[in-house]
Amino acid sequence: MTLQLADKTLNPPVMLAPMAGITDRPFRDLVMRFGAGMVVSEMVASQEMVQAKPGVRERAELSADVENTAVQLAGRESHWMAEAARQVADRGARVIDINMGCPAKKVTNGYSGSALLKTPDHALTLIEAVVAAVDIPVTLKTRLGWDDNLLNAPDVARRAQDAGIRMVTIHGRTRCQFYKGHANWQAIRAVKEAVSIPVIANGDIVNSNAARTALDQSGADGVMVGRGAQGKPWLLAQICHDLYGAPAPVVPANADLIGMVRGHYEAMLAFYGTDLGLRVARKHLGWYMDEAGTPATLRRAVLTSRDTAEVLHLLRDALTSDAEAAA
Repeated sequence: MTLQLADKTLNPPVMLAPMAGITDRPFRDLVMRFGAGMVVSEMVASQEMVQAKPGVRERAELSADVENTAVQLAGRESHWMAEAARQVADRGARVIDINMGCPAKKVTNGYSGSALLKTPDHALTLIEAVVAAVDIPVTLKTRLGWDDNLLNAPDVARRAQDAGIRMVTIHGRTRCQFYKGHANWQAIRAVKEAVSIPVIANGDIVNSNAARTALDQSGADGVMVGRGAQGKPWLLAQICHDLYGAPAPVVPANADLIGMVRGHYEAMLAFYGTDLGLRVARKHLGWYMDEAGTPATLRRAVLTSRDTAEVLHLLRDALTSDAEAAA
């Protein structure tokens, strides 16, 4: 199954969700090597990017010109959203995604992210400004609504489509749920019925069975995987295989797993520099060790070491502990 996004074909329609501090270029590149229909950059604040605030330009090293990579922008003022869109389009971006789903207080307190669900008229001015600023497809990611008393995603999606949005992704929770409970995939069906553009289901898609159920319940055209891919960059490729018959990924184990994690670690150090890279890498190494069942003492040693050579050495035992114990 393929999904048509304007002039772009997403095959299969399994996408990596934008996650702040996680879906940076090294992780997106790794996911794409296994296989995915599209990957989305971590959220980039539009005004800060245009004004070149420290750290934002580095975070916006988006592989914007890489096929099937979308750049996600957030903001609350149409001027900055449009200017940021023009900048990333000039750098080769293929798709721009607008963030109307982030539930974090530091974002919603600034009237961005999912707070825009409370002011749909204002949200439409941002959408219209971005669509008018660029010639590439613009997509939207949002939630079911602000809370159970404001479930306005179908209306927002319909108005966004009329304004030129080419695809909408719905996380099956309200903003006020944050990540609690379970995503309501059935509620996404109302959005699908409100628009003719592709609709993507997001939230709690942690394996192929969940992806299949989400599609069945929502009627969506594809799925977007977020936290389920942490420590499992091959997960999207596995879902692509199980649901759409794409080639099965070779899930790394033992020496191959060690090599993959070391490569990811070194890519983060090269991308961020050693000091910041060490901090960013800890979360990813922690997820890999969660999957491997690394003993607590060894896990602590990996995550607290500031010696990159020592970390690379420790990873061998940290990622094969289960296999050695079973031998």
